[in-house]
Amino acid sequence: MTVLTPPVRERALSLPAQSLPAYLYDLRALRRHAASVRSVLPDRVELYYAAKANPEPEILAALAPYVDGYEVSSGGELGHVAKIVPERPLAFGGPGKTPAEITAALDLGVERFHVESLHELRMLADLALLRACAAPVGVLLRFNLPLADGSLEASALSMGGRPTPFGLDPAQADAAVRLLTDGTYPHLQLLGIHAHLASGLDAARQLAAAESIVTWAASLAARHTIDLHEVNVGGGMTVDYAAPAARFDWPAYGAGLARITAAHPGLTLRIEPGRSLTAYCGWYATEVLDVKPSHGEEFAVVRGGTHHLRTPATKGHDQPCVVLPVDEWPHSWPRPVARQRLVTLAGQLCTPKDVLARRVPATGLRAGDRVVFALAGAYAWNISHHDFLMHPRPGFHFLGARR
Repeated sequence: MTVLTPPVRERALSLPAQSLPAYLYDLRALRRHAASVRSVLPDRVELYYAAKANPEPEILAALAPYVDGYEVSSGGELGHVAKIVPERPLAFGGPGKTPAEITAALDLGVERFHVESLHELRMLADLALLRACAAPVGVLLRFNLPLADGSLEASALSMGGRPTPFGLDPAQADAAVRLLTDGTYPHLQLLGIHAHLASGLDAARQLAAAESIVTWAASLAARHTIDLHEVNVGGGMTVDYAAPAARFDWPAYGAGLARITAAHPGLTLRIEPGRSLTAYCGWYATEVLDVKPSHGEEFAVVRGGTHHLRTPATKGHDQPCVVLPVDEWPHSWPRPVARQRLVTLAGQLCTPKDVLARRVPATGLRAGDRVVFALAGAYAWNISHHDFLMHPRPGFHFLGARR
């Protein structure tokens, strides 16, 4: 069941039709959720926010009191996040880093580089030497690790355990560690290991992945007789779009991470959630423009569509939503109304893929009613193809902002 927070309901109904669609972000709800996540994480577990999930300045700022840093994956994200939350720790990840991006990160004093290949490692070493960095540049080697328990097969999106462009092949582990420990690259310091293997895992599977990553990293460190200071086990905590009231089991996950750190004294674990922090605070509010039958079914066409909220088209799901009836009908022509119980909600684009939710229970849905789509706080506006058909862009409203 999808339940609107009171501020979102009030704003969705009060906006004039010409101000729709609109993204509504409940920052109070975001702060509460982030605080609850932070509260169950044990000592020696750091929380970084993956800015790719939602880089809106207000979102980044609202999370600042609850996170230890931010993970960025491009030069654009790097500059943006550094400007919005200056002097906060940044970790620079992602494949295909350019020399210009690495140089910019070095100039900004980025504390950690998640190195994805031997080529990238060599490039970083040369650029750090050229920049004459005052202190060694911190490196976490990212590896594409397999998991024997089948956890990755249950994931919504897999970046590890199979051929992908992400991370180093485990067969290159010894060579990479030697380059960082035999004096070849004195401007670089090996801090630890990174492995973000999958997205969409529940707490039990996330813990299994984390334990497997730490065990592998500890074995690598022992083989080279080096201290293992940090292991970053990534993010990817599940968000269930079919059950919007369900949440990732953060207390169980925190308890499991505590067991892992207890077994490895001196080790700092780091996690990098994105979607699971911000998805719940965002809503996409719009208006029904038309209701019509088609081959035995009924469709409601709403303002906007998947060029604003691409998530359902990308993930192949139905975006959870709430219908808000509006009694006023200011026009002289008859008001279209649904005759069936189930209605498919589509957008304004000239493509059959522009569907936000299929067969939604919406008896009596009318043109002019409002529809508010939930779980729109992550990988929504920022991944959408905004300019297709050149419709107006949505408004953005940040509710509960601290002044």
